[in-house]
Amino acid sequence: MDGFVKLITKALYDAGVSETHVFRNKKLVLPGWYRAEKKWDLLIVADGNLVAGIELKSQVGSFGNNFNNRSEEAIGSATDLWAAYREGAFGTSPRPWLGYLMLLEEAPKSLSEVAVRQPHFKVFAEFSGASYAKRYEILLTKLVRERLYDSACLLLSNQTDGESGNYREPSGELSFVRLLRSLISHSGGITAT
Repeated sequence: MDGFVKLITKALYDAGVSETHVFRNKKLVLPGWYRAEKKWDLLIVADGNLVAGIELKSQVGSFGNNFNNRSEEAIGSATDLWAAYREGAFGTSPRPWLGYLMLLEEAPKSLSEVAVRQPHFKVFAEFSGASYAKRYEILLTKLVRERLYDSACLLLSNQTDGESGNYREPSGELSFVRLLRSLISHSGGITAT
C-alpha cells in the first residue's frame, strides 16, 4: 500500500499542502479513547491541529475471515478516533477528515455469492446474495453515509493486472478520485503554504 501513500502524498503536495504537515513514514500514532493509541497510514497535522488521517488496507485471499476482521477494524478505528476527538485528545483541532481505502483482490472467491446464516433473525436484504466485493462496497458506503469516515475508496484488482496498476472501481461513490478530492478540499485550505 506504500505506492498509494506516495500517490496521495504527491497529490497533497501538488495541491499546496506543506511537506512539514504530512506524515507517512513516522509519527503516525494518535491517541484513542478505548485504547491508548492507534497507528494510521497517513496523517496531516498542522499548527497543533489534527487535519486528516487515512487508513489503507488490502486483502488477498482468505475472504471470509478477513472481511469480518477488516470490517471490525474500520468501524472500531473510526469510533475510537471520534470518541477521542470528543474528549479533547486533539486539543482544539477542528473536526478532522478521515478516509479509508480498500484494495481487494478481484478473484472468483471475492466475486461469488456468499451464503448468509440466519438461525434466529433475517440479515438485511442487501447482504443476501452479496459477494465479498459487494459486502465491502456496502460496508464502505455505510461508513461514509454514517459519517464515520468522510470518504472511502474501494478498488478491485486481480493478481495479474494489479502489478501493472490496473484496477476497477465498482462504485463511483467510492472512487479514488473522489477520495482524493475530498481530502484535498479539506486539507488544502487548512495547510496550504
